[in-house]
Amino acid sequence: MANYKQMTRDGLWDNNIVFAQMLALCPVMAVTGTATNGLGMGLATLFVLVGANLIISVIRHTISQAIRIPVYIVIIATLVTLTDMLINAFAYELYKVLGLFIALIVVNCAILGRAEAFASKNTVLDSLYDALVMGIGLTWALVAIGAFREIIGSGTLFANASLLLGSAFAFLEVTVLPDYKGFLIMVLPPGGFIATGFLLVAKRWLDQKLSDKQVQSADQPSGCTV
Repeated sequence: MANYKQMTRDGLWDNNIVFAQMLALCPVMAVTGTATNGLGMGLATLFVLVGANLIISVIRHTISQAIRIPVYIVIIATLVTLTDMLINAFAYELYKVLGLFIALIVVNCAILGRAEAFASKNTVLDSLYDALVMGIGLTWALVAIGAFREIIGSGTLFANASLLLGSAFAFLEVTVLPDYKGFLIMVLPPGGFIATGFLLVAKRWLDQKLSDKQVQSADQPSGCTV
């Protein structure tokens, strides 16, 4: 039986697609100029990841080992095409921003990797949960990088959320630094590398602190002896 607690920790933190596996770096660098863009790309990838894991887990016993990778790619490409059409139809402004990078979800190694490493070997429920936590982990990483770049670059957070994701998301729009002139490099492509680097350092530092704390706790006496 799957350990859902460990799966959750792996997907959201320990084995995070961006901050641990260092995958999906193309959209990380290209479309995270704002938190809104990161959220849009994260949700699109989450949809494809969930669909791919679900379908592959259902048909895993009927796929020949010799052709499994081409089959996985066809399934993923079909889901990406559907996602592309849905975003074009219902969130056109977001579609114009994400553009080609929606189609490039097909070659996202994280999706094919989860299909091969997990969905093809586990039950539907376990595969669905794995896709959810991995997709949410990717989404929060993209949003975090986008937020970092947007706040430092322009002093806002989730700017144009209502324009890109609908009026229901207007409450997300925040001016963090009023009258801020901005730091242009952070919203340009180099800003993706800078933001990702700083956030990776922050994660590694926090992991080390938590590890040291656990070691100290293990070294302390557990109780009084007689």
